[in-house]
Amino acid sequence: MARMHSRKKGNSGSTRPARREKPVWVELSSEEVENEVIKLARKGFSQSLIGVKLRDSYGIPLVKVVTGKSIHQILKENNIETPLPEDLTNLVKKALTLRKHLESNHKDLESKKGLQRTESKIYRLIKYYKSKKVLEPDFRYDPEKIRTIVMR
Repeated sequence: MARMHSRKKGNSGSTRPARREKPVWVELSSEEVENEVIKLARKGFSQSLIGVKLRDSYGIPLVKVVTGKSIHQILKENNIETPLPEDLTNLVKKALTLRKHLESNHKDLESKKGLQRTESKIYRLIKYYKSKKVLEPDFRYDPEKIRTIVMR
């Protein structure tokens, strides 16, 4: 996929495992994997970090292959949900750090442009999540109000 704010093509991240069946080396059952996901979520890890921890510590390439459910579905069934989707939360955190930087560095025009780009991505994501009914229709991005939601 092309980059949003440059004329470069960009490189994608890591590739997903090609196999769709449970690997031989995974010794944990689906219930044990679900319990690990719940335990890591209660510790405060995000969904992507849970996947990384399970991959690196237990050798589980994909949770969905082992359990038949995604990490999001497991967390939703156990009523462990975040107020905002993870990608939106990360963008909001980036925008908040840029705002804090600009308070002390007024003349940093590159950071100002970076804040504008980040906030345009936030508005675009909010519009998408409203259309998919993940966020309520009257949700608004206000940096001061959203700071309390994100920094929990």
